[in-house]
Amino acid sequence: MRKVFNIIIVFIVVCVLALSVSCTPGSCFEETNAYLKASFYQSSTGRAVPPDSLTLSGIGKDSAVYKKAARVQPAMIPLNPSAPGCRFLIRINGVDDTISFFYSTFVHLISRECGYTCFHDLDSLVFTRHMIDTVQIKLRTITTFNEPNIFIYY
Repeated sequence: MRKVFNIIIVFIVVCVLALSVSCTPGSCFEETNAYLKASFYQSSTGRAVPPDSLTLSGIGKDSAVYKKAARVQPAMIPLNPSAPGCRFLIRINGVDDTISFFYSTFVHLISRECGYTCFHDLDSLVFTRHMIDTVQIKLRTITTFNEPNIFIYY
């Protein structure tokens, strides 16, 4: 009798677990953050060469995106979806520059499981020329895809 009771309890537990797993919504396995992707090139050779040291922080923000990071290629730069622009202090191999991005933001549905995210259309940018020689806009639409948006020649 006790053996039959244990089998019934195990059966009920298995059924409850199966039902709870079947009602769980699907998981999100896709990238949900749209970062501006910046690839680095040497201006003298035109070859893709990541800087030996990269520090990147938002002007007026407390935390750094990168802090003396080595060999970053590409740099993933977060943009503020509630503002039409962002300014960053970028230090390449110990030399400071500033770079400002101006953009428009729109909402994009990734999937039912992942929900919505903000994509951006890069309108223009302004930069200082202490270490940076040129910044070329390669792809204006900033999405979750792994494609470079700008090329920074230094």
